[in-house]
Amino acid sequence: MIERVVARTLILLALLLPVKAMAQTMPPTAPTVVTRVSEKPVRLADLPPPRRFVTTHRTSIGGKGIEYQAIAGETYIANLAGEPIASIFSFSYIAGGSDPARPVMFVFNGGPGSSSVWLHMGAVGPRRLVLDAEVNPTSVPPFGVRDNPFSVLDVADLVFIDPVGTGYSHALGNARDSDFYGVDADADAVARFIEAWLSEHGRWNSPKYLMGESYGSVRAAVLPRALLGGPFYGGTMRGITIDGVIMLGLALDTGRSGKTGVPAEQRLLPAMAATAWYHRKIDRAGRTAQQVHDDAARFAVEEYGPALAALDAGTLGAADKARIAARLAAFTGLDAKGWSDAGLRIAALPFLKGVIADKGLEAGAYDSRYTLPLAGGLGDPVADDPAMGRYVPGFIGAFHDMLHRDLKVKMPVPYRSITWVTLNQQWNWERVGIPPAPGFGAELAAAMRRNPRLRVMAASGLYDMVTTAAAGEDQIRQAKLPADRVTLRTYESGHMLYLGETAPQFAGDVRDFIRAGAAGR
Repeated sequence: MIERVVARTLILLALLLPVKAMAQTMPPTAPTVVTRVSEKPVRLADLPPPRRFVTTHRTSIGGKGIEYQAIAGETYIANLAGEPIASIFSFSYIAGGSDPARPVMFVFNGGPGSSSVWLHMGAVGPRRLVLDAEVNPTSVPPFGVRDNPFSVLDVADLVFIDPVGTGYSHALGNARDSDFYGVDADADAVARFIEAWLSEHGRWNSPKYLMGESYGSVRAAVLPRALLGGPFYGGTMRGITIDGVIMLGLALDTGRSGKTGVPAEQRLLPAMAATAWYHRKIDRAGRTAQQVHDDAARFAVEEYGPALAALDAGTLGAADKARIAARLAAFTGLDAKGWSDAGLRIAALPFLKGVIADKGLEAGAYDSRYTLPLAGGLGDPVADDPAMGRYVPGFIGAFHDMLHRDLKVKMPVPYRSITWVTLNQQWNWERVGIPPAPGFGAELAAAMRRNPRLRVMAASGLYDMVTTAAAGEDQIRQAKLPADRVTLRTYESGHMLYLGETAPQFAGDVRDFIRAGAAGR
């Protein structure tokens, strides 16, 4: 008998020792998103039922009539102890009924601190903002809302997610909104929401897609790991895999993630060139905006970047400096002397204030096609930006009109379109439970390794001076994603790359991406 006990003990030790050794070499487990801040736990039964607003609609996409159900409302999520920690508000558009084979796409914007209003009203949702001009619209009402003929609701059900601290989403119980203000906490909360949504709607077997814009591209890169789960990240196994990730305005090397070492000026130059082309500040020479952008990108890699390195090393001769300055002037419309005096480096804001200064105008950072008078601004990076200052009122006004008239949403608190001071500026970039700073692109590459069916679409706007197209392409290169599963797209638009007559092209590319996934299954 004693011998049997000893034998069993040795077997258990043999099984446990490798696990213990592995645990000692791995990073610490990511903690539960929220720990209690008081001794009294809160139960789901203590909370009122989540608010839900359900309506039915009919639209036409591609000449085909589509009936769909809209569900706007709260979903409660809980921590691993089963305590409610947050109410996440979402907008679900379901055209496939209970068909488990129909794709579903989860959509969110960025910030961090932004609601999903921008992608909701500008690109893929069933209703779309109508402005009085595609570029430089009026910023006073009335703003229009119409059925979106470009929506991808014909090929996938859509779920627009507002993370905690945005929209109507907020912490519950003993949690605080600030508990969710970080890369890992945010991803885990969104993963909990997706898990709950799939269970509620019986969609675990549906093909699943993620679409994220700006910081949303970071969330989309991190989410596949959070959705799959594991002992060293999140502490639970969800087992949810993703068919496709769609990233707009890539920001994969922001925060404390890995840096590529490519000079910011090198990445910025192609967007400067496209901007100068649009405002006719350079000789177009029969070239399109895309061709000018690509010409500038080649020059930036082959000559401009090496010249900056030589300049920093003190080895760039006067003749070479003058030659590079002249080429920069030809691409940007700013004079060669100004480039030379600035040490061949001009940042985005001085360029935007200078490129059309002769007209008394400043170009927008979020979309350099947009303009406002050069004089009179107060330096606010958003409210005084010519793009954000012009199209934000239309988006938010039209969205609230849709909430009231179409979706019949009545909530007791204001909808937070973007939250800065208490969210964006307190964001925690520190990572838990992963090796030190692999970079968000590397994290997406790891997800593609784990899931050989995972495909990526990365899209950028030529006139985006915040997350430039050249930077996005470089981030994809640096991440070393499997090339046969990556689709790169650029559009003649800005940060919201579906504004300015590019929505049909963008939506068509998303539709093709989803259909290609179905064809490959």
